[in-house]
Amino acid sequence: MEDIMNQEVKPEMHEEVAAPVEQQESEAQAPSTDELLTQALADLEKARQDILYVRAEAENARRRAADETEKARKFAVEKFAREIISVKDAMDMALLDQSGNFEGLKMGVDLTAKQLVTVFEKFELREINPMGEKLDPNKHQAISTVPSDEEANTVVQVMQKGYELSGRTIRPAMVVVAAAK
Repeated sequence: MEDIMNQEVKPEMHEEVAAPVEQQESEAQAPSTDELLTQALADLEKARQDILYVRAEAENARRRAADETEKARKFAVEKFAREIISVKDAMDMALLDQSGNFEGLKMGVDLTAKQLVTVFEKFELREINPMGEKLDPNKHQAISTVPSDEEANTVVQVMQKGYELSGRTIRPAMVVVAAAK
């Protein structure tokens, strides 16, 4: 017994004795397997709900964008239509004129034509009138050739003007070009 009492207590021995006590205390404080499983299932359900919410938000955003695109496509020409209606009204008035005053009628038609040009300019709709220019297949459509003193493939007559909308040809000009000599 004296041997035990005279024995020096080493720090390692204290840890050996303390470790089982600490392990017992931590086991008592640690959640059980059932509690861990319940918590994991709750976290999983919350993550599933978050994913469903994000999917629903994305679908709603996609649907709204599709609706807005459809409306934009459907009503894209609304401003142009409003402007062109006034030109049609002026033409209708000219057609109803029974006065026999051809000078007045001609002046009214001229004003209507200017009004139409103003509407075209407002919406970047420009005439292609290539008289004297070289043939450009992106803007002109040659319908025939004629002998001419002009250089080959030069536009010598415009049969029908073409039109560009914002720099994009929507109707090429129909032209007659000079034949090669």
